Amino acid sequence: MPHTVAALIIFSLTYAVIAIGEFPRLRLDRAGAAFAGAVAMVVSGAISEDAARDAIDYRTLALLLGMMIVVANLRLSGAFAWLGRMLLLNARSGFGLLATTVALAGILAAFFINDVVCIALTPLLIDTCEELGMSPVPLLIALATASNIGSAATITGNPQNMIVAGFAHLHYARFAIRLAPIALMGLAIDYAVIAYVYRHELARPARRADRIEPRRHRTIVALMAKSSIVAGGALVCFALGYPTHLVALGAAAVLLFTRRIKPQRIFTMVDWTMLLMFAGLFVVVGGLEATGIDRDTVSYLGVERLANPVALSAAVAILSNVVSNVPAVLLFRPIFAALGGTEQIALLISAVSTLAGNLTVVGSIANLIVIEQARRRGVEVTFAEYSRVGIPVTLLTIAVGFMMIRFGL
Repeated sequence: MPHTVAALIIFSLTYAVIAIGEFPRLRLDRAGAAFAGAVAMVVSGAISEDAARDAIDYRTLALLLGMMIVVANLRLSGAFAWLGRMLLLNARSGFGLLATTVALAGILAAFFINDVVCIALTPLLIDTCEELGMSPVPLLIALATASNIGSAATITGNPQNMIVAGFAHLHYARFAIRLAPIALMGLAIDYAVIAYVYRHELARPARRADRIEPRRHRTIVALMAKSSIVAGGALVCFALGYPTHLVALGAAAVLLFTRRIKPQRIFTMVDWTMLLMFAGLFVVVGGLEATGIDRDTVSYLGVERLANPVALSAAVAILSNVVSNVPAVLLFRPIFAALGGTEQIALLISAVSTLAGNLTVVGSIANLIVIEQARRRGVEVTFAEYSRVGIPVTLLTIAVGFMMIRFGL
């Protein structure tokens, strides 16, 4: 009983900090809270050291680390900047620029983690809008929302997909076959909503791209070629069914063998705090699971009620906006088997948690990355401004995604 009480208190405090973003009057952030919560679970006896070790899904962490290293090489080579610059400056109108932004962000996010795509493209998008004499606000919102939607398409699109694929044992190709059509429909909805909301701003004539002196972006051609080939090969191996974590680590290892870039530069671009937060949350949730509360909750509420697709989707969407999508997804890991353990349940959790990230500014880390980078450049995207697009896009994309998964469309 004492261990159960301790686990509940630790779990509640950890998830409260995850939801708020920091611990009141202390400089304890989300990653720190997850780490402290994991240590507290072990020290309190709520979970043993061996169980804590087993609770950490090293395959998910390995996949995420490997993809971060691959993407870091692509960023350093200038591949993202070169591709984005080439496409954006060739857009013929405001609506064309919007379509290019949605397509570019959505496609890249499907394969290279949406947070990283937003980091790479936000400055480029603001520069392009300044040169074309356009307001960047509609396009920044498009970048954030499209990257979230596009990331739903594959396992490597975002961390929550990786987690769900791990505990549900979903294969890369099967996952993409089911969710890529939803992502494509979602990108079309995203474009339509933004085009309507900002129709007057986008209709204004912009400066012709061929009259603009292009800014030079540093590119390392050899590294760009090597990184692109390795990334492409990794995606092919994913689709062929090879273990995703081993493929990602193998690709990362190959890219570290280079004479041009010091490994330290690559490692500084890896989000170690995110990896720490995930590892900590695995242990925190494992500690709660060790008490048997998850099984008691399922028994009390009944599997049929929890496994109802509508109720499940609503719960995932709400939790994703309260504690963010990754912590929300982890809550379903211990009870996944009790919910039926089916592919449909797993796909609903993955798709809804991702699409729900567009509801508000704080619904996704990708949103915060875009808005914070824009603020530093003097461009303000307010909560209300974002919500004009985020709310309808979220409701429409979740509705479409639910129908396509539920009825196998």
